[in-house]
Amino acid sequence: MPGICRMTVVDTSGIHIMSIHFCQCSDALTADKQLFEMGLFLASFTRPKMAFTFTLLDDFIQANLECGTSSMNYYGKLRRITSSMFPHLVPVKELLRVARQWHQLKLLKWNRFGHEQRDPNDGELALFCPACPQPGINMTLPNEDTTMQWLYSRSLVMDGNFKAEHLHPINPEDEAHLAITEDLTQRSECNNHRAVNQGNTSWHKLEATRISGCACTRYGCFVPNSMVNFQKGER
Repeated sequence: MPGICRMTVVDTSGIHIMSIHFCQCSDALTADKQLFEMGLFLASFTRPKMAFTFTLLDDFIQANLECGTSSMNYYGKLRRITSSMFPHLVPVKELLRVARQWHQLKLLKWNRFGHEQRDPNDGELALFCPACPQPGINMTLPNEDTTMQWLYSRSLVMDGNFKAEHLHPINPEDEAHLAITEDLTQRSECNNHRAVNQGNTSWHKLEATRISGCACTRYGCFVPNSMVNFQKGER
């Protein structure tokens, strides 16, 4: 592990080239763990040359969630802050990949996987609405008195996005079983509903024609494991 390393540090205040002095004691932590303790997330764990501050990663996730800021626009802002006259001279690096890793680590922490050895199963990293009644999490089960059942009931709504289409992959390596499977679903003969009639349209280039899900009525939080794809219209 080098004692001194020149490293690019990306913060909300801009992009900086700094000299990092690592601890060389016999019981010192590895370089990546030392930087973690300093609040820096590495872009590479083998030969670290670039790091992002925890503050910047949290700020980018919030800007992307609330303002719809893309990684390119966000990094463009950082380049402009660093050099307003020559922003094109500031290097563009791995913000998007590191932000995905950071978000994944936060999800693992929020769902108590920080100290467990097992990998999460499907749907275990999804967060349910924190305001809806969840027995054992944000409320205790009431007694046998049923006069207040409405107070502990959930209100859910189902809706779909009828423009979210997904094409088949160019090289479907894992879809060999679909090549020998025939679609025997009977087509609808109803002529009064456009959504049903669209099921008779050719969707041979689409893997999914629409997407639908279930969400909390009050706050719009999606229910974990409730998202489904549609094939051939609304089937």
